[in-house]
Amino acid sequence: MKTLRPLLFFVSLLLIVGLACSFGDGGDTPTQAPPPEQPVQVDEPTTVPEPTEVPPTEAPLPTEPPAPEAQPFFTEEFDTPLSSDWSSFTLYDDTESDLDKVNVEADNGKLVWDLDSKYVYYYLYYGAFEYEDVEVSVSADNRGKNNNSVSLICRYDPEVGWYEFNLANNGLYDILFAEILDSGKIEYNRIANGGSNEIKAGLGVNEYTAKCEGDELSLTINGAKVISIRDKQYGLRSGQVGVSVSSFGVLPILIEMDWFKVSEP
Repeated sequence: MKTLRPLLFFVSLLLIVGLACSFGDGGDTPTQAPPPEQPVQVDEPTTVPEPTEVPPTEAPLPTEPPAPEAQPFFTEEFDTPLSSDWSSFTLYDDTESDLDKVNVEADNGKLVWDLDSKYVYYYLYYGAFEYEDVEVSVSADNRGKNNNSVSLICRYDPEVGWYEFNLANNGLYDILFAEILDSGKIEYNRIANGGSNEIKAGLGVNEYTAKCEGDELSLTINGAKVISIRDKQYGLRSGQVGVSVSSFGVLPILIEMDWFKVSEP
């Protein structure tokens, strides 16, 4: 039995040492502690500026459409008042004429000549262009008395005069040179005259065309060429175009023009 004590002692010693080692190395492996959090700087909230109020702007007023550009050759149908390209003057009798009873205006698609005065010669000229060779036409509806005349004008020069094709509602016509004298008065010089059954007398519509081409002056009535004559005496070369209505001793005179046309001959 003595021989077992050293062995037991040795075994006990091994157990004690083993337990000590197990206590020293045992358990879970400790994990590394997370680094301390870095402080985050928080900016102080800034004040949001109030939105700037935009002052209201006034809506632009509608503008008038631009006036159409003047054309040398055109048909005027009188749907609107006459433009500033037109000008007028009136010849009259100092003792018998009353210009307060004269009215010429575009109305409802017609150019209305209301001459309720004796011996009035009312002229309209288109001043936007001057023409050498030109053809002028008009449609004239007689709504009043028969004693009147409608005239077409070419080569109007305010310092010299003009050619005038004068058509009376009773069937007669004249081709005239209207000369402007130094005194300012007008002297009418006859180049040609005659009568034509092509003119519709009384109430009704007539279409007249006057052509000035070179020294040739031509007149057409309701599509029929009535006369063509050469002017070798007065020799007007260029000028404006126009139209006229005249009253005489019988009233009232009322002419309605549906259109006025300027074209190349």
